[in-house]
Formats: sequence, structure tokens, C-alpha cells
Amino acid sequence: MVATDHHALQIVGDEESSKRRQILDGARKVFMDLGFDGASMGEIARAAGVSKGTLYVYFADKNRLFEAIVEEEKLEQGKTAFNFDPGRDVDTTLPEFGRAYIGLLCRPGGGSAIRTVMAIAERMPEVGSRFYTQVIAATVDRFAAYLEARAKLGELAIDNYQLAAWQFMQMCQATLFQAFIFQAKPAPSPEQIARVVDSATRVFFAAYRAKAE
Repeated sequence: MVATDHHALQIVGDEESSKRRQILDGARKVFMDLGFDGASMGEIARAAGVSKGTLYVYFADKNRLFEAIVEEEKLEQGKTAFNFDPGRDVDTTLPEFGRAYIGLLCRPGGGSAIRTVMAIAERMPEVGSRFYTQVIAATVDRFAAYLEARAKLGELAIDNYQLAAWQFMQMCQATLFQAFIFQAKPAPSPEQIARVVDSATRVFFAAYRAKAE
């Protein structure tokens, strides 16, 4: 009996998860098509293929819906495990990180969530701030800590690790991210990403590689 109850609960849980996913997918499309102000709970319910009553069971209002979409983007980006093992040399780690970072940032379909966060940050600063802190700044902090570890081993000569981390990440975005986020160009190919990241790596090393004594 206990096993049967557990199985039944699992089925209910899977159905709940599937319904929530259905709602979030519909909401994401409506937010992108109509913007936050233009989106209504009725429109979201229609896009998701659920009743308004069902929609309100899962989300009290569109603010909560939007926050859930932002949380999903945070989790999606968190799945990419950048390897900042302090034992790995910079010649291996930097180009590998740059490629993975831009591949994530400019992945097909990935720009919509970022554009939505940027569009709503002024109206809902706590959402924008949380996304920035938990997604962007967290990656910078981990990268800066890696650079500091390698500098202590004599591989790099850096005065400001946070600034150096930002500089490398921004250089990797050059010609790629803004064109993608503003939909001027499609997601860059792996070859395009590699070309820009390799250039960024050369510039970074020209500024920060420790000089042999």
C-alpha cells in the first residue's frame, strides 16, 4: 500500500512538473512577443493551453511568473560547470572558459531570457539585481579567484583580479554578444567564438602574463 501511494504521488508530481513547464513555456513566449506590460494572465493561459484557474493555482500573478522564468535561466546557466581548478594552467583554462562562456551566453534561444531580464530590470530591480548577483557576478568571482591562484604561482602578474576577470570576459564578447542580444545576427558558430576568444586570450596574456626574470 505504501509503495502504491508512493507511485501515485510520483505520478502526480510528474504531472505537476509537466504542467508548470507548460505554463512557463507559454509565459516566456508571451513575454517576448508582447513585453511584460502587454502580457496578461489570460494571454499567458491561452499560450500555455491551460485555464486561467489552473494558471492561478501555480502562479499568483505575472510578477511571480516572470521571477520563475528568471530563476530557470539562472539554473540553466548554473548547469555549465566552468572548470576553474587552480591546478590547471592558464593556457588551457582561459580559452576553454572563454569558449564555454560565450557558447552559453549566445546559445540559440538563450538570448530571450537575458533580453527579458534586461527589459524588466528597471521595473523590478530586485529581480535584475538577483540575476546579476547570482549568475553574472558569481562567475566573475570564481574566475577572479582562479586568476589570483595562478598569479600566486607566478604565472600571471595582476593588480586587480576582479577587473582582469571582467576584462577577459568582456573581450570574449566582442563582436558576438551585442549583435546576438539585439538580434542583429544569429547565434555565433563555434568557429566564430573560437576566433574571438583566441584573440581575447592573446590580448589578456600580453597585459597580464608574468614576465620571465
